[in-house]
Amino acid sequence: MTNVSLVWNILTYQQESKTTMNWVPTLKMIIVLSTCFFFISVNSMMLFVLRSKPCFRETPRYILFAHMLLNDSIHLLISMLLFALALMYLYLVRAVCAVLVLLSSTNFYNTPLNLAVMALERYIAICFPLRHSEMATPQRTGVAIAVVWVLGSVNHLIDVFVPLITEPSILLTPVYCKYEQILMFKWQADAFQGFTAFYFVCVGLILVFTYVAIMLEARSVSSDKASVTKARNTVLLHTIQLCLCLTSFLYGVIEALLARMVDVSVFIHLRYMNFIVLLILPRCLSPLIYGLRDESLKTIFKYYFTCGSKKVKPVRKF
Repeated sequence: MTNVSLVWNILTYQQESKTTMNWVPTLKMIIVLSTCFFFISVNSMMLFVLRSKPCFRETPRYILFAHMLLNDSIHLLISMLLFALALMYLYLVRAVCAVLVLLSSTNFYNTPLNLAVMALERYIAICFPLRHSEMATPQRTGVAIAVVWVLGSVNHLIDVFVPLITEPSILLTPVYCKYEQILMFKWQADAFQGFTAFYFVCVGLILVFTYVAIMLEARSVSSDKASVTKARNTVLLHTIQLCLCLTSFLYGVIEALLARMVDVSVFIHLRYMNFIVLLILPRCLSPLIYGLRDESLKTIFKYYFTCGSKKVKPVRKF
């Protein structure tokens, strides 16, 4: 967590450099905006593809994938908005800032939680194939998504309601919008770190368990080497996705370390790189990797992405 003096030093440095280095924040904003808009467009195209066929709309794993696309797109939009406000040195009323931070932080946690649900769905499909259609229905998938949102928002709802109950007037004060600005007590920061560690461990354990179970099941029921290879590739893919998602949890830790180790002028630029590498890129690449690996989805996506210039192969039945 960055303290008040560090925040003040950053703001002072930004104000001093505002007139002498206008091209630097402009370049940073162009890079962030262009990257976010491109991947939001790709996510939107994938969502359109998923809505275009009943087989996608009624299949739990595609419903979960669509939720991941929508969730990460919202996260990118809010991150882009907060980044633009920071570069333009604009303040927000604390209440508005709290709502934006609440939504952004909830989306932040939803992705790994959604990935855990996707892993459980694949575990049921492979280890309990006869009960998969009964256990993994679109309705139950919707309930699972609702649970993901509840778990992802519970900690941050507490942070929003604490000032509302203890000191409502503070919500009307203008602030430089970031997560630390809505915290009033030290225990809130400790609770944030506790929830982060808890989610990290739980999601990691779920993924390890499901992937090991899938691998063992693939080896025991099939002598086909192609099936085993496909299972290994699936494990590798989800491991990469997990790593991309969990790198975001390192953002606050690395930022705090940089704040103590380097000068403020250097910290500003390193903080930007930290923001791009750990918060933006993982949210961009994870859905793209998962979506383009699926043959049925990839074929139709290419058709729409190229404006119908490529032929579409028949979609396989699930």
